[in-house]
Amino acid sequence: MASMLTERLNYRTIALTIIGRKSLVTSPTAISAQWVWPKPRTLSWPNPLATILSPTFTISSPYHQHLSPAVNRYRLQILTEHHRPLVPPPVNLSNPSPPLRTLTITVKDLTSPLRHSADESYTLIIPTASPTASLTAETVWGAMRGLETFSQLVWGSKPLLVSVGLYIWDSPLFEHRGIMLDTSRNYYPVDDILRTIKAMSANKLNVFHWHITDSHSFPLVLPSEPDLAAKGSYGNDMLYSPHDVARIVEFGLEHGVRVLPEIDSPTHTGSWAEAYPDIVTCANMFWWPAESEWADRLASEPGTGQLNPLNPKTYQVLKNVIGDTVALFPEPFFHAGGDEIIPGCWKADPAIQSFLSKNGTLSQLLETFVNSTFPYLVSLNRTVVYWEDILLDDNVKVDPSFLPPEHTILQTWNNGLNNTKLIVSSGYRAILSSSEFYYLDCGHGDFLGNDSQYDPPPTSGNSGDGGSWCGPFKTWQTIYNYDIAYGLTPEETKLVLGGEVALWSEQADPTVLDIRIWPRASAMAETLWSGNKDESGKKRYAEAMDRLNEWRQRMVTKGIRAEPLQPLWCVKNPGMCNTVHPSA
Repeated sequence: MASMLTERLNYRTIALTIIGRKSLVTSPTAISAQWVWPKPRTLSWPNPLATILSPTFTISSPYHQHLSPAVNRYRLQILTEHHRPLVPPPVNLSNPSPPLRTLTITVKDLTSPLRHSADESYTLIIPTASPTASLTAETVWGAMRGLETFSQLVWGSKPLLVSVGLYIWDSPLFEHRGIMLDTSRNYYPVDDILRTIKAMSANKLNVFHWHITDSHSFPLVLPSEPDLAAKGSYGNDMLYSPHDVARIVEFGLEHGVRVLPEIDSPTHTGSWAEAYPDIVTCANMFWWPAESEWADRLASEPGTGQLNPLNPKTYQVLKNVIGDTVALFPEPFFHAGGDEIIPGCWKADPAIQSFLSKNGTLSQLLETFVNSTFPYLVSLNRTVVYWEDILLDDNVKVDPSFLPPEHTILQTWNNGLNNTKLIVSSGYRAILSSSEFYYLDCGHGDFLGNDSQYDPPPTSGNSGDGGSWCGPFKTWQTIYNYDIAYGLTPEETKLVLGGEVALWSEQADPTVLDIRIWPRASAMAETLWSGNKDESGKKRYAEAMDRLNEWRQRMVTKGIRAEPLQPLWCVKNPGMCNTVHPSA
């Protein structure tokens, strides 16, 4: 009885505070834009109203190994976050509405696993005249998405307020929405990875693509090949043990995020040479000798080494690596790399020189490698993801007959929409990570020392891209406005699984992890979830600016060090920092 009286008194206090703000109410579309990121596909809120959230608020849900921890986590977050919007929301308190006491979750299929094509749809109803809201989903993964949406509809402190008279049906446009993180060039502690996965879940991203190994280090401890990490990592304090991997995978499941491992090969394997020097060509050699042309380089950046397809021991080691990795990661996709075959590296090996002298080709070498590894991965019930180079490289590539589309996915990073069109028109599924739009490391210069491009003549007036091969910096607007299926037929669009922003770590480490990723990854998250256009087909980046500012601030309060997009003055004066002139 005491708690009910308190709720009524609080209700009256809040009503007196905001009841006179009716003149601030705008259209339901504008109001809905204030709340949820990414924007839901369908939202009806004809009368923007709110009520008190009971301090004894509960969530009723069926037990599930991964949903139940999420329910507990969200209930605690909802009751303790006390989010204070930077711009007070223009809503009215609903006098007839009782305090909201319960969110009831119904899941139709509790057995559906977290994998590609998992149903993430949900329906959320928060009525005006009932103390109970309902969340219905086909799977627990959809229920998690709905919980995130509900949590964003709660704000304030003493008492908490929640939107009412609201109906949402929601489901993603694209099923694959991810972030790729390179943990080889620089190491990231487990806690940084977990924080990234937590932020991904809040943004309704669902794939953590873990580029674990590369030429620079091999941090993954594998039971069958312990020397790879013991000798190829940066040190004993920069390793990922099987226990670490299990913790990350389980954390991902509890947040609705798949963990997709990448073991890049046959290139980017210089770190393997520390344990097995005989299976790696051109290892530890200078990447671009002074007397060589660019075409004769040994690597495209410092850190040389490619597995030797002619050495039988290569496949003994690699199959152990693949077997252990598959055992550690339940994810049905396995990323096998396959990018940037550098001819000069293979040509540095005497056995390969002999093979080439007998009319063999580098493409035949790659086909030998693929034919010795791809079937093994398929036998382990894995769908194999490769970087697009394996089929589209100008110099070294395999015949498509080696990679049947039913078992193969190609990830693009070059030539934007052109390569996407080439891939899907050939019948392959595609994941888009165009360096022109989705590479988060671009625009920070280059990491080479003794680089004369930074010393142009004073009168040149040309700073170019600042030394970054993929510059300039990819702003959130650049990411938000990218249409990944532009120019494709409806049938081709069906083969586009989604996209990933990528953070390569030549110039990134834990000190800048959050600000490199957020909130730019949030921009991709919304476009892949609900698109970047309004109901009329017009790009909605203008109204997204204000919402993303608010969402960025909310992420910061959650411990995600997202970089600012505008001065705070702009946030508190919506629209005043916009331009009203078209670009030249």
